[in-house]
Amino acid sequence: MREVAVIGVGVTKFGELWNKSFRSIGIEAGLKAIEDAGLAGNEIDGMYIGNMSAGRFINQQHVDALIADYSGMASNHVPCTRVEAGEASGGVAFREGVMAVASGLQDYVVVAGAEKMTDLDDASINSILDTTSDSEWEAGMGITFASLYAMMAKRMINDGLATREEIASMAVNSHAHGALNPNAQFRKAVKLETVLRSGSVAEPLGVFDCAPISDGAAAVVLCPLEKAKEHTDAYAKVSAVVQKSDTLALFQRDTITSFGATVAAAKDAYAYVGIKPEDISVAEIHDNYTVAGIMALEDLGFFGRGKAGKAVLEGEVTYGNGGNLVVNTSGGLKARGHPLGATGVAQIAEIVDQLRGKADGRQVKDAKYGLAQSVGGTGSTVTVSILEAI
Repeated sequence: MREVAVIGVGVTKFGELWNKSFRSIGIEAGLKAIEDAGLAGNEIDGMYIGNMSAGRFINQQHVDALIADYSGMASNHVPCTRVEAGEASGGVAFREGVMAVASGLQDYVVVAGAEKMTDLDDASINSILDTTSDSEWEAGMGITFASLYAMMAKRMINDGLATREEIASMAVNSHAHGALNPNAQFRKAVKLETVLRSGSVAEPLGVFDCAPISDGAAAVVLCPLEKAKEHTDAYAKVSAVVQKSDTLALFQRDTITSFGATVAAAKDAYAYVGIKPEDISVAEIHDNYTVAGIMALEDLGFFGRGKAGKAVLEGEVTYGNGGNLVVNTSGGLKARGHPLGATGVAQIAEIVDQLRGKADGRQVKDAKYGLAQSVGGTGSTVTVSILEAI
């Protein structure tokens, strides 16, 4: 297996992009990444597209062919594959691209993720989100995606693993960083009181505990590590990409205050690289709901059981506070935005920029290792990727 590098990244603005189509944002991100990599389009020999639900959001299936066509890759008959894994679609697409390059099957691969969500009304959008849970035994019985995460939050509070204030502080952290990211949907810091007083979505979670509805796209370019220097001096090594699964339905698990797939993926990822959680300087975690962010920090081994909430509340993972780990420098899903298929790729793009010193205004000093965690459903599909500065 060959070692793999990320040599280019491209991210669009995230938010309500009324004047842009799905295809236009996808092409924008891809072209930015190819230009950043110093490649010509005819050098690309594979594409992987993370997308959760274009069939329902924009009434367009076969989006792999769509992107190949409008990017100009169809004329060269470049294979393009769409990957769907709920909100982990981008993270899984990244893993597929890495495996293609590592195996020697392809040399220069574009991994992109895109979602255009805002063309529908809120009720329709939420019904699509609900399908990432078990449609027969959860969504079909009337439970919503938000209420499943609310159950996790209530159990965390009940078991003494986190207070309501500690859970809410995850949003404060993400918004502090989103204010520094020009591509973020929300570029404004918020106070803890704002999160706590926001309108209820599913008790105890309020509006500010939930990631927004977003449009956006992100892309990265992969190649063999040995060829990276032929194109750029600014690249990052992909040291590990691990995917794990769990039950689709939350009620089938032994616990709802930890994602077993995240624990397993992180364990393998650290072992592959030969490092420990404390070696990670910057992490992009899946905070689609604030409680998910708190759980992730413990599942990834950054904090002990019941300790993550206090650390976030006290600002230990916030940029500029001098901690050993900075979390969600992009603004996370909560502030950067959460266009479902794009999220996992955008996380990788942020980690790459941090490792090559290009995260202007939020650059973590001397970052050697960065980690990205992407989650589909209620922890049913998880990827954990570790990248390394070279």
